[in-house]
Amino acid sequence: MGSATIQGQLWGARAQDGAAYVEQVCLPLFGAALDAARVTEGTRLLDAGCGAGLLSVLASFRGAQVTAFDAAPALGPLMPPPPPGATPPHPIAQVRATCAAEIQAGRLSVRCVAIEDFDLEPGEEPFDLAFAARVGALDGRHPELEEQALRRIARALKPDGRLFIDGGDPLREVELPRRSV
Repeated sequence: MGSATIQGQLWGARAQDGAAYVEQVCLPLFGAALDAARVTEGTRLLDAGCGAGLLSVLASFRGAQVTAFDAAPALGPLMPPPPPGATPPHPIAQVRATCAAEIQAGRLSVRCVAIEDFDLEPGEEPFDLAFAARVGALDGRHPELEEQALRRIARALKPDGRLFIDGGDPLREVELPRRSV
């Protein structure tokens, strides 16, 4: 069972509550993480497990080129909940609506894919760094997916690219598998 199925079930029941809580709790972490990783104008950032998209938006405000992705199809992003009785749109559609200005400006793109399945798009440039907060394949919740996830992220980064996850002060760098030239 891949992370899309696992995380979709986990976050699907109360997606808006989960997104609102996680984003509020992580706001200080995300600011500190972007500072620590020295995200600035022109940084190519891969936001693995983007959730509601807060880190991605903050990075794009700094001038970074961000690709955000998440496996959980039911996770709600930075939008008010839908009116009572309305069906919430797919979260990636919500992130696209919420971040329309950043997407239109070419600073942000969004995908729905599991970390262990992530690949660069044809012709897409590799990233300078990747950040993963609360990603089960990298934080010990789904150890069976860790090796595959690390290989996928390593392939998406430049040869000197770096992967940071939460759990440090404020980040912890993860050693990536050696990339063949």
